[in-house]
Amino acid sequence: MKNKVRGPLTESMFYVLMAFLKQDMCGIDITEYVKQRTCGRVQLGPGTLYTILAKFQEDGIIEEVAVDGRKRTYHLTDKGRETYMEELERIQKCLRDGEEALL
Repeated sequence: MKNKVRGPLTESMFYVLMAFLKQDMCGIDITEYVKQRTCGRVQLGPGTLYTILAKFQEDGIIEEVAVDGRKRTYHLTDKGRETYMEELERIQKCLRDGEEALL
């Protein structure tokens, strides 16, 4: 098993993880979720999405749970939920620092 030190997630990676918080999803569902959640501000092309999914799967953050033809459905692992929560905490700290800097 690899022990990688992961730095901050990209915005796209963060929203992909967010998509999995409540249910398993396939690529098209993830793309739609991110587009709706961000009001179109973040749009995932297939290259970006499937690169992120492959990386997350390799790192044990998501796992494939179903295959129906070309449609693959993924599930967030405990490690994935932990990764999401760590990134959320990091972003919250950045926001607090930014707000304090304005005072």
